Amino acid sequence: MSSNLLKGTMILTIGLLLSRILGVLYIIPFYQLIGEEYIGLYQYAYVPYSIMLALAVSGMPVAVSKFVAKYNTLGDYATGRKLVKSSMVIMTITGVLGFIILYTLAEPIASLVIKDNDAFVTVHNVATVIQYVSFAVIVVPVMSLIRGFFQGYQHMTPTAVSQLIEQIVRVIFVLAGAFLVIKVFKGTENTAVSFAVFAAFIGAIASMFVLYWYWRKLKPEFNELLEESGNTTSDVSLKNIYKEILVYTVPFALVGVINPLFQFVDMITFNSAMTQIGISGKESGVLLGMLNLTTQKLVMIPVMLATGFSMALIPFITSYYAKQDFVQVRRSLDQAFQILLFLTMPAALGIAVLSNEFYHLFYEQSDIGSTVLAHYAPVAILFALYPVTTAILQGIDRQKLIILNLLIGILTKLVLNTPLIKAFETDGAILATSIGYIVAIVLNMVVITKTLQYKSSMVMRRILLIVIINVAMLSLVFVCKWGIEHLFTVDSKFGALLVIFVTASIGAAFYGYVTLRLGLAQKLFGEKITRFTKKFGF
Repeated sequence: MSSNLLKGTMILTIGLLLSRILGVLYIIPFYQLIGEEYIGLYQYAYVPYSIMLALAVSGMPVAVSKFVAKYNTLGDYATGRKLVKSSMVIMTITGVLGFIILYTLAEPIASLVIKDNDAFVTVHNVATVIQYVSFAVIVVPVMSLIRGFFQGYQHMTPTAVSQLIEQIVRVIFVLAGAFLVIKVFKGTENTAVSFAVFAAFIGAIASMFVLYWYWRKLKPEFNELLEESGNTTSDVSLKNIYKEILVYTVPFALVGVINPLFQFVDMITFNSAMTQIGISGKESGVLLGMLNLTTQKLVMIPVMLATGFSMALIPFITSYYAKQDFVQVRRSLDQAFQILLFLTMPAALGIAVLSNEFYHLFYEQSDIGSTVLAHYAPVAILFALYPVTTAILQGIDRQKLIILNLLIGILTKLVLNTPLIKAFETDGAILATSIGYIVAIVLNMVVITKTLQYKSSMVMRRILLIVIINVAMLSLVFVCKWGIEHLFTVDSKFGALLVIFVTASIGAAFYGYVTLRLGLAQKLFGEKITRFTKKFGF
């Protein structure tokens, strides 16, 4: 299991990493094309879109991968095939309905977010970009269904490649469309943003072509497994199939929507709360753009590790839990928590320490932007932990508690957001998000601990060691950064890149050396890294 989990996770992680890098890099030229004020308009479209998408998809990739993995383990390959065939129609209908709902509700949503008389962009501007992005909801549910089917067979490559192609095509359309509108046809920034958000639909179409190619390639393998099982027709009724799928998908529909819902709470409360303490509509719109888009893009880079883990983890946990092999389930949890924090913590805290350089490199020199990023970046650790804990609960059939814990977390954010924003401005929104996530994660861990009798002092010791090493690494990075800034004038994007490259390289080298010397990396990543490190005397 350990090797397969790492392999599957690595494939998804690499694909997600490349996709995430593209998703951050394209913002640099796009930001320069449309400007700081209009970047907020861009994020106004994506928050309600993400919510509708999560509801339309209903956690389908994870639910289908869990369902298919479960029946494949039992040697029943026919039931998974039956599910996919019937679900194609249902997900198509769901996508069309999701599109109609989002398109129709665009103006009411925009009216909740902004007022014409106190903001830089109008209700009509916001409604238009929401309508343009809504077209992608038609395609994505079916696309997600197919990805889930592949993952159920532990084929992670189709998902990773299709995600990467989807992002590449989307980025090209965003930048080309914005450039043509503004530079060639001399159009407005509002029109450029509308074309940019429509790129989500174009990227989804490209991803569908990739998945179709993989389906043609892997279909003989699926057919062979079906024939070898001696059971080419499913004895499970569609009613029972969908009853089981519904149990899986409802929690994951809400899990997938948690981050957009937290952002939506900011969308509908941030501007009004800031206005009440004397901040102008234009300034609060810029700050909200920093919170929900520019810094969010950078903060979410470490989080893709959690996404890869949660997607790859579920089929394995489901399989072992179905066999009542609790020893392997606990080992899977040990490995997942340790590797996740081992990789996520230095990335998140490193971004916080180098926030000024990161914000300058990707966007512009901004004391406010870098401060928001510095305070927001550590929250990435919580963003990473949450999907893994929910994936574990999903794997051990605790769906109802996922919903309860999620709702409590969101309610916590909703109750605290306005008073904390009034008290601490942008930091208040970050603090409310952190508290909401902590509440949800703690509740999830309570369920995991009680259900699996999961108490690992070894994991706690390893986590403490990871924290200590990170503190030492960050201290070294901070000293190196201080030295460079006192020796050289760092006032350009190249200078920011140089500081990031030098300090991150030193930090990574230190982190790698110490964890290898202590044997921590070898214990987490297994035999392959052990064979490699022996050559270098570790």
